Amino acid sequence: MARRDLSLLGAHMSIAGGYHRAVERAAAVGCQCLQIFTKNSNQWRDPEVSEEQAGIFREAMRTSGLRAAISHDSYLINLGSPDQSLRDRSVGALAAELKRADLLGLDYVVVHPGAYIDGSVEAGLHRISAAIDDIHAAVPSARAKLLLETTAGQGTNLGWRFEHLAAILERVREPSRLGVCFDTCHVFAAGYPIHQPRGMAAVLREFDAVIGLSKIRAVHLNDSRAEFASRVDRHAHVGQGKIGTEAFRRLLRDERLAGIPMYLETPKGTDAEGRDWDAVNLELLRKLARSR
Repeated sequence: MARRDLSLLGAHMSIAGGYHRAVERAAAVGCQCLQIFTKNSNQWRDPEVSEEQAGIFREAMRTSGLRAAISHDSYLINLGSPDQSLRDRSVGALAAELKRADLLGLDYVVVHPGAYIDGSVEAGLHRISAAIDDIHAAVPSARAKLLLETTAGQGTNLGWRFEHLAAILERVREPSRLGVCFDTCHVFAAGYPIHQPRGMAAVLREFDAVIGLSKIRAVHLNDSRAEFASRVDRHAHVGQGKIGTEAFRRLLRDERLAGIPMYLETPKGTDAEGRDWDAVNLELLRKLARSR
């Protein structure tokens, strides 16, 4: 019997020219799922999304064959900040992001947990949990859910240990409105040995014991330019970084992750032969998923 494809594979795409253009770009390179920024990721300004714009996007998704779409939050947001002004601004921005996600028909919003800046890890985790409660209170009927992303752990960023995410999930009032986005580059850089022969299986077992694999609702498929346990976040094309192709093959063939949408966040552009890098990476991933 032929092996069925386990995973939905896609990529992060630009919304330049309109939200629907991201769908067109995704379909053109063979994506089955799509991640976008709903706004400029390096600005606080929240754009007004008209019902017409949202309708065009939803129709593009319906006719494209893509089966899932999510967004990623702004890089300026820091739910763990001890600065009350930044914390409040972050809460407002993420609540607005959930509203846009609902309007566009997105399932999830990926969010970096936050950095504690000064003080302690414990204080930072407390601030993040409280901020998420405030976000949920601000948009009580939001359908889209937040996905806490595993991080590389640069500086004082939290989320680089599975225990950080578990602590947040345990403390928030509505844990059912949260999930996790598992980023391969970040996990590797944080010191989880997914590159080793038995590493991916061991890391997923640890994740299951600490958090539960059922909480993983999205995966970011990124190789790493930085060394193992460096706590440096530098994405690379699949198989062209320090993780290597075997780890991706094992992840893609793991039945426990069947059906979970997986998204590339690898560098854009074309290779030496003029092929779109997203298409190249997706082709390689599909070959790895079919191989033994």
